[in-house]
Amino acid sequence: MNYEITSNKKDIQDQIILDEVQYISELFPYIKMECDKTDEKGRFLLTGSQQYHLMKNVSESLAGRVGIIELAGLSLREIMNVDFHKTFVPNEEYIEKRSKYYKPCDNIWEIIHKGGYPALYVDDVNWQTFYSSYVQTYIDRDINELGNIKDKLKFTQFLTAMAARTGQMLNYSSVAEQLEIAVSTVKEWVSLLEASGIVYIMQPYTNSALHRVIKTPKIYFRDTGLVCFLTKYQTAETAMNGAMAGELFETFVVSEILKSFSNAGKDYRMYVSYYRGKDKIRKSSNGIKIEMEAEIDILIEQDDIIYPIGIKMSANPKIGMTNAFDILDRIPEKKRGIGVILCMYHSPLWLKDNIVALPVEFI
Repeated sequence: MNYEITSNKKDIQDQIILDEVQYISELFPYIKMECDKTDEKGRFLLTGSQQYHLMKNVSESLAGRVGIIELAGLSLREIMNVDFHKTFVPNEEYIEKRSKYYKPCDNIWEIIHKGGYPALYVDDVNWQTFYSSYVQTYIDRDINELGNIKDKLKFTQFLTAMAARTGQMLNYSSVAEQLEIAVSTVKEWVSLLEASGIVYIMQPYTNSALHRVIKTPKIYFRDTGLVCFLTKYQTAETAMNGAMAGELFETFVVSEILKSFSNAGKDYRMYVSYYRGKDKIRKSSNGIKIEMEAEIDILIEQDDIIYPIGIKMSANPKIGMTNAFDILDRIPEKKRGIGVILCMYHSPLWLKDNIVALPVEFI
């Protein structure tokens, strides 16, 4: 992942652009001194491909003097040349405006399989060669500098094991048992993946009104092409029909939602979570209350309104897919917004007054 550090620019003629600034940390104190000489903004534009080192230098030298923009892989909007830039908060205004820019995507699984790295879209690059080189470079350079990994083969096995778990709750003990390493090592290595922008750890939504929430986070890879490479799905067709198809589709949708926030300069961690728990109660025929486990794939919260979102790799959305959304009505201080099923249906389909199925292209 790339990170761009800048401010609102006034005069581009005075702008200085420095690339891969994590390698020139000795310049940061001088940049700070230059920034302190004037109130002019946008004099320096700094880019770097190693998030951890870049942010460390920023926090130590330039705190309060910069704006930070995360540059993730290409979004579906960018790939399809859709000139729409709002964050995915599915209220009526968003749905109405997004409809005007809607373009159906005939090859969504080709994009899921290819991934979002720009080089794959501008150059005649072999997919296998690109990701093989990427993984090797990532381990040799980024991870080695962050964690000084001694057993590169074991870390590669770990990376593959985590890719196979994308879209799932993060069970450290299960990974440790599979790879025969300590749980503490798994936690350390997951932190390295998160710090280097390879994965996103989605936190569960908690509220005092929900008493049976499962508080385990979920792990999502930020690029589905990398997942396909690591899990040996060599073509879009095998990915679409494979055992991980549902998780790959969910990972792609989550990644697109996160990009809609980061591309607008917003911290998605403040808005996005998920719910899983046993707060849903059903009465049996004899009147006995039964606790049922329910899950809402994504919760987006803004202005005390919570928008529940289900992700379904289906072209046949049904109202029954949203049964868990009712749980949010138990939270007195929050209002439930429009519920959404993000799916493979070809156009918006209102299932109820407050429930709509949307094509993934509406993100």
